[in-house]
Amino acid sequence: MTIATRTVTASDANGLTLEVASFVHAAKSTDLPAVVVENGKKSILDGLGLALSGSVATSGEYVRRHLDDIGAANGTASVIGTNRKVAPRFAAFANGVGIHADDYDDTQLAVAKDRVYGLLTHPTAPALPSALAMGETLGASGADVMLAYHIGVEVECKIAEAINPRHYQTGFHATATCGTYASAAAAGRLMGLNVEQLLRALSIAGSQSAGLRENFGTMTKPFHAGRSSESGVVAAQFASYGWTAAPTILEAPRGFFSAAGGGYDENAISGKLGNPWTFDSPGVSIKPHPSGSLTHPGMTEMLRLIRDNNIKAADVEHVRVGTNHNMPNALIHHRPQNELQAKFSMEFCMAILLLEGRAGLNEFTDEVVLRDDVKAMISKVDFVVDDRAEAAGYHLMTTYIDIRLKDGRTISGMADFGKGSPANPMSYDEVAGKFMECAEFARWDMGKARDVVGMVAQFEQLPDISKLMALVSN
Repeated sequence: MTIATRTVTASDANGLTLEVASFVHAAKSTDLPAVVVENGKKSILDGLGLALSGSVATSGEYVRRHLDDIGAANGTASVIGTNRKVAPRFAAFANGVGIHADDYDDTQLAVAKDRVYGLLTHPTAPALPSALAMGETLGASGADVMLAYHIGVEVECKIAEAINPRHYQTGFHATATCGTYASAAAAGRLMGLNVEQLLRALSIAGSQSAGLRENFGTMTKPFHAGRSSESGVVAAQFASYGWTAAPTILEAPRGFFSAAGGGYDENAISGKLGNPWTFDSPGVSIKPHPSGSLTHPGMTEMLRLIRDNNIKAADVEHVRVGTNHNMPNALIHHRPQNELQAKFSMEFCMAILLLEGRAGLNEFTDEVVLRDDVKAMISKVDFVVDDRAEAAGYHLMTTYIDIRLKDGRTISGMADFGKGSPANPMSYDEVAGKFMECAEFARWDMGKARDVVGMVAQFEQLPDISKLMALVSN
């Protein structure tokens, strides 16, 4: 099904940006359904854990070097995984990079069937660092920070849903572009900006929104998330000073939807903000593995086949993985040479599960990727286009697996969704397990980590978030 879209015209200043700004200003904590609050806590806990593990990535080291180079010190907002406090914009940048560093963060599901893969953005990486940085700086309560975070996610996801699919298909990284609006909305809400100021904050954010998919598989992909979070904070701050900007940045003929997508579906955003909230429907997926989301249905099914059939790596002769033709366009590294490439390699993801029975942070390292047994198993995996997956629709991540064993048997399976998706969700306890994995990987104090799990479970009851930030930052 193709959604009805329209090209922006000169007479199109219809107040859509105003509608978004008004939503950001008017939303209340009591507007959040219980399911949204509980699902949001899982993604908040997930984001904190990923910022911890991301802090020990090479990209985290480079971010800290950059903060030193620009003299960013003596601020009010915590850089997670360190004892640094910096200005909110720089904390948002550092923590956004950290959350996205391992490509292990949550993903938005799409509504429209013409959205390739049925995925649009990584909602938490731009929104949460902004909310945490500004919330910590202002001494905001857990309830206020949670609301700001949900507002940011909602703005990001509905903008991503509305813009024409061309935006992503031709190379824009929606987490980077739409995420800038998320951060501006979250920061602006916590700063108490009025509607007119929020209009300008969104407009300033729009002129900073950038990020290209050509950089997938490199450190610049998480840079996108960090920069979008930082840019949104900057936008909100400049709007608060009185900085001027156009009032129709989304819908104007030379605005975001037209310039970056060639048009948009007004019905996907107008009247849809908080109606329903994205965390309610269609939902947000939390990743069980630190790799591209497109690998996860196949990885979930591979683990099931291994478990149910007691498959041993030594018994495998050949593996065929079939998907629609769009998935290989993103999973481009067929013989990965490092951990970042492995995250976008279906072959590696299948091979490591067969060899190790797991695929976590400890498996996605350069040393593991370059092991002789891993390279040998990768050579047995063919990643191909499958007519059955093509017929299922490009909005799905339908994955077919055929494992041919040396005894002549072939074991087959199929999946549309992976573990962690709304169709097969993680519980809070399961997300807590992932959080503890991330904390251990970062060599963080396990007592502090357990306290974080308990504190996030009561996030909306925190009088302020300072104690929580202390547990993840010093």
